[in-house]
Amino acid sequence: MTLPAPFENLRLPVIAAPMFIVSTPELVVAQVRSGVVGSFPALNARPSSQLDEWLSQISEETDGCGSIFAVNLIVHKSNNRLEDDLKVLERHKVPLVITSLGAIPEVNAAVHGWGGMVFHDVINDRFARKAVEKGADGLIAVAAGAGGHAGPQSPFALTQEIRSWFDGPLALSGAIACGRSILAAQAMGADFAYVGTPFIATREAHAAEAYKQAIVDGNAGDIVYSSLFTGVHGNYLRASIKAAGLDPDNLPEGDKSQMDFGSGGNTAAKAWKDIWGSGQGIGAISSIASVEERVAEFEAQYRSARGELARRTGMD
Repeated sequence: MTLPAPFENLRLPVIAAPMFIVSTPELVVAQVRSGVVGSFPALNARPSSQLDEWLSQISEETDGCGSIFAVNLIVHKSNNRLEDDLKVLERHKVPLVITSLGAIPEVNAAVHGWGGMVFHDVINDRFARKAVEKGADGLIAVAAGAGGHAGPQSPFALTQEIRSWFDGPLALSGAIACGRSILAAQAMGADFAYVGTPFIATREAHAAEAYKQAIVDGNAGDIVYSSLFTGVHGNYLRASIKAAGLDPDNLPEGDKSQMDFGSGGNTAAKAWKDIWGSGQGIGAISSIASVEERVAEFEAQYRSARGELARRTGMD
């Protein structure tokens, strides 16, 4: 498919995932300036009045760039800021809104009203169909291995099912931490790779140095999949769970009715402040770098993988 105009000049087919606490204007601006789509959760702006300031700053500092930025809205009923935050996004004509934990036609209509697009994140085909029926322009397939909230399905299975009926913009999330994986996401039928964890280990990320180093030092075996911390299943670093005095191999199920995204969790140890989210792809991350250095690394790996694939398949 031909991608919408805002995505025509990307350096790489990458949308940076919005990360609770971690994604702030400094990170988003660096991502956009590096040629990928930058994003942040609206709930990161605290107090809520700060959201207007953040959007002004990001808009000013990315003016003229070939990429765009996105804002993530939690549309679950636990988010009592949704209506007010949506009004702020409307004032700034935010070009891309990423919705999570529910699909609401009125939200989609509001974004369309100011000329924006809505991508909704989903963990299975059933939710994908509902999102499109309710007006989403694009989908983000959050597959097994993704950092933070993640689904249990293989990226092969999830992408295959969605692409059997949906030909709109599709991003794929799930352990994508190098340029080769970005190319693989496209090979499976996605238009974009949805990348989060590698941007935690950057100098611009609003994360503790110990968190960044844990990303560098870790591998897939250090990731624990649990619903305890927010009521929704997600992937977290084993070491941070142990540091909170919990047994990562014997965690109880979380109570979805107690979800509280305003404080980042429903246990004494808070996600994402104390319990650190991470995808399974961290074995590919070997250093803390600037965002520009990380994207340049992705680009070199991506181009190398394309050349290698052409040689293997005999295709130009």
